[in-house]
Amino acid sequence: MLHFTLILKNTLRNRRRTILTVLSIGASLSLLGVLMAIYKAFYLAEAPPEQALRLIVRNRISLAVPLPVSYMNQIRQLPGVRAVMISQWFNGVYKDSRDPNNFFARFAVEPEKLFVVRGEISIPEDQKRAFLAERTACIVGRPLAERLGFQLGDRITLKGDIFPVDLELTVRGIYEAPINSEALYFHQKYLEEGLPTGRQGQVGTFVILAESPELVSAIAAAVDEMFRNSTAQTRTESEQAFSLSFLAFLGNVKAFLFSIFAAVTFTMLLVAANTMAMSVRERVKEVGVLKTLGFTSGQVRGILLGEALAISLAGGLLGCLLAAGACALIRSGPLVFQQIRMLSLGPTAAVATIALATLIGLISAWIPATAAARIPVVESIRHAG
Repeated sequence: MLHFTLILKNTLRNRRRTILTVLSIGASLSLLGVLMAIYKAFYLAEAPPEQALRLIVRNRISLAVPLPVSYMNQIRQLPGVRAVMISQWFNGVYKDSRDPNNFFARFAVEPEKLFVVRGEISIPEDQKRAFLAERTACIVGRPLAERLGFQLGDRITLKGDIFPVDLELTVRGIYEAPINSEALYFHQKYLEEGLPTGRQGQVGTFVILAESPELVSAIAAAVDEMFRNSTAQTRTESEQAFSLSFLAFLGNVKAFLFSIFAAVTFTMLLVAANTMAMSVRERVKEVGVLKTLGFTSGQVRGILLGEALAISLAGGLLGCLLAAGACALIRSGPLVFQQIRMLSLGPTAAVATIALATLIGLISAWIPATAAARIPVVESIRHAG
């Protein structure tokens, strides 16, 4: 108890330096916490049960190269396939493309199959019937409707860019879903009718619903083998893998995250080590007094290490709070990747952040604390004198 009181008093003796050190460590650890949350959301999170049953089929060359619609019937005959649906990314421009809030996913789908393939979608029955019955109808996710103020009956104009057609859609339903909840779905036939003859009969992707998760790998291999010798070869992968493939356009994201992690950790070590070195240099006489009073070298080292740990842990707790707030802020922003909605500083990341703070405190203070503990009493008094 005596040591704890002494550690606490020594930690607060230079409040300005302590506060600045805690703030710098907290800000750095908050960044690391967000990086860990991002890594977990993209690379470690398990696919929800409904997503684990779905596969995406696209052209082997590129997502921009279409596939013949005729492939759908052949895929449907494969064992283990419950349903196959056309899913065409429309893109287009809604209002002002310069405003990132106006960006959201827009898919042309087969309405009668949508609620089978994406069975997690929840929508009132009357809205569902209205969507199925009207060629120009669309449905939007509730988070998207709340963000952009969409109401039932609203007209939405999407100006084509990838496709040379403008769409006039009417909101007939607002759905809820645990994933992919910020998308707009409309009739694929409506899009098809507006396209030039040369671009009809083609589709960007097919969505497959498997009978069970165990069959997903076998179905993917069977689809690609089926069209291996065709002019339009396919690449079939799980929906989660397909979503992550878009990260490849940004480069080696894993290496980027690890590089930032290493750089920030090294910077924190320098800051903490400099703080402890300054603190020890100012207290050489105090170390001599403690030894005169009977404190051993190990006890002196323990007190100095305790001070570093107290400062680092305070920074770690602050970093966790800041990281949790940053994750919540990112989740509430425009959706680019669906994994962003799962971004959170979970218990594992929080524990890792605190553990890193502890490690930084120990490493940064070990050398100056050990050096101070070894100073002879006479030398410390002469040095201060």
